[in-house]
Amino acid sequence: MASNLQSMWKFSVLILVQIIIVLYMFQCGVSEFQPSEWKNAHATFYGDDSAAETMGGACGYGNLHDSGYGTDTAALSTVLFNNGLACGRCYEMKCVESPWCLPGASSITVTATNSCPPNWYQDTNNGGWCNPPREHFDLAKPAFNKIAETVAGIIPISYRRVSCQKTGGIRLKFEGNDYWLLVYVMNVGGAGDICQMWVKGTNTDWISMTQNWGASYQAFSKLGGQALSFKLESYTTGEVIYLNNVAPSNWCTWMTYQSDVNFH
Repeated sequence: MASNLQSMWKFSVLILVQIIIVLYMFQCGVSEFQPSEWKNAHATFYGDDSAAETMGGACGYGNLHDSGYGTDTAALSTVLFNNGLACGRCYEMKCVESPWCLPGASSITVTATNSCPPNWYQDTNNGGWCNPPREHFDLAKPAFNKIAETVAGIIPISYRRVSCQKTGGIRLKFEGNDYWLLVYVMNVGGAGDICQMWVKGTNTDWISMTQNWGASYQAFSKLGGQALSFKLESYTTGEVIYLNNVAPSNWCTWMTYQSDVNFH
């Protein structure tokens, strides 16, 4: 009898351990971003070969060379941009079914850094490429050059969202003052996007920040003279990460601080 009870107990423990492992794996799978299915859309380009016109942009990343995004970037149509919540997302795309596709060209991966505004004076399928409900990518010219001849003007593409492969942790560029902190969130890995952000000073609890525009978030609170930590939530996966003591107590505006943490 005792032997049977011992065997049943061992079996129950084994089952419990297996359940815990499965739940852990499931949880990890939910938090890690997975590529989406391929979809069809169109792409155009803006600016010249220097990509000077792509610098800045609606996401607030500033000089895209300095902030690490380079020229493989895209401005998103209204429905894709989603009021800036798509800033930082990465898309793999390739030119399809066009005589202007470069022979043998592989796909490219671009990061969303700007918004392509609607043009209500043009038809959605004839000039108003970024009008709702159309999904459209306006690429930096150097990126467009990698998949098609620019004489095409507009090309059909196949695209999907992919994980953003970033080197190092998330970067936070500060603006504002001791009583109003404005933070631009850059170099976001994984799904590339965030939807919520909190800040915590040495002498405060967690303070919820609000989206200012694009990939910038703000807090109206006296934070000067305090070391700062941040908490970020991914819009796509819901994953939450903590950036502890990213900025020292003598932090300054116009400075960029880099954490050692990033999304998966």
